[in-house]
Amino acid sequence: MKNKIYIIWIGWIWISALARFYLSQSYTVYWSDMNSSELINQLKNEWAYINIWEKADILDKDFEYVVYTEAVPDTQSEIIKAKELWLELLTYPEAIWKITTNKKLITIAWTHGKSTTASLTSLVLKNSNIDFTSIVWTILKEFDNKNFYYRKEWLEDEYFILEACEYKRSFLNYKPTVWVIINIDLDHLDYYKDLEDYISAYKEYINNIHSWWFAIINWDDINCKKLIWLRKDISYIEVFKNYFHHNGQQINFPIIDMKVPWNHILFDAKIAYIIWHMIWINDAKIIESLELYSWVWRRMERIWNTVHNNLLMSDYWHHPTEISLTLKAIKDNNLDKKILTVFQPHQYSRTYELLDDFKNSFKNTDELIIPNIYESRDSKEDKEKINTEKFIKKLSHKNIVNWNWLNNTINLIEKFDKENSWAIIILMWAWDVDNLRYKIKTV
Repeated sequence: MKNKIYIIWIGWIWISALARFYLSQSYTVYWSDMNSSELINQLKNEWAYINIWEKADILDKDFEYVVYTEAVPDTQSEIIKAKELWLELLTYPEAIWKITTNKKLITIAWTHGKSTTASLTSLVLKNSNIDFTSIVWTILKEFDNKNFYYRKEWLEDEYFILEACEYKRSFLNYKPTVWVIINIDLDHLDYYKDLEDYISAYKEYINNIHSWWFAIINWDDINCKKLIWLRKDISYIEVFKNYFHHNGQQINFPIIDMKVPWNHILFDAKIAYIIWHMIWINDAKIIESLELYSWVWRRMERIWNTVHNNLLMSDYWHHPTEISLTLKAIKDNNLDKKILTVFQPHQYSRTYELLDDFKNSFKNTDELIIPNIYESRDSKEDKEKINTEKFIKKLSHKNIVNWNWLNNTINLIEKFDKENSWAIIILMWAWDVDNLRYKIKTV
């Protein structure tokens, strides 16, 4: 029996979680990536065999699968070699489909806030005696600082909690028993034509839910409401701010005393509560688990205090709506503190298509630095339409700097750090901006 897997571009957070799943199932896992990182170094310590850059000559007919992200081009040498050897090539969602077919799959699939809700949903099960697997797109300290958790003690099928992405309709590969959909806000315009096309993917996905199971939908989101009653053989749970409806019954949310002060995270906790309340986990146990939550990596993460007693934070948000909500939440809870935001837009195409939406997203930060636009799946035409200078001119902010790449950005952060105390520095990033955390001196 073959027990070797090869994964291309392992550095992506979701692919590394899949790799950890294969390791938990006693596969020998080989992989490659374009650059090294702290995450890749951790994976090496977990007995994964990693090559930096491509190494097609490792591939042979003994590999069961070659898994890759959809960002990998067909001209990549390992893809070419896999085809020559007639190896089975799987995209990430195709690989996930194979391992979740017989599971009670719970998918967290919408535009904003998936990682936090998937994490909270997973933590409830971790503190129970129920078998489950979880793949999230962030790092949890409760998962031994990993993005994957697995517990299997019984023979029955376990739950599988999955953060599911809508890009290129990839979530259509999955067949959930429970689907949670809390917001639909136009994104991925390098693939979707417009909002109608974007919503159509969610309408298709609702057909994948197993009959007689649940769709949990935010009734206060105008686009989510377009999914209501598209099917008659599933249960719709309509979510409001303080209660939810199921089969005509109104159920009020219990008091959940979260350690983190932000309302949107409390709402995510309420969603996790609904899932396990409907599946008959004891309410007291659910609430206890949710109230233990403190943070996850890259989601309003409190990293440390700098040498000048300024709080350093990291956040992965890169959509205008996410940015606006996050900065408002931080400002509302820190009215007396100055805020510096270092924002790295993700993709030239996304930045251009959402340019008007970005205009007022940064009104709750005092200072703003744009080091560069992170390139991903961008064409030459995309890069000709937008650059940092054009982006900055579009923003309604009086104190903004185009600081031209990361080496210069760290100098400006250090200057701000020296001139302020008890302020907040936020690394809001698409990719490598987060690595600046390792150059900012702590107490």
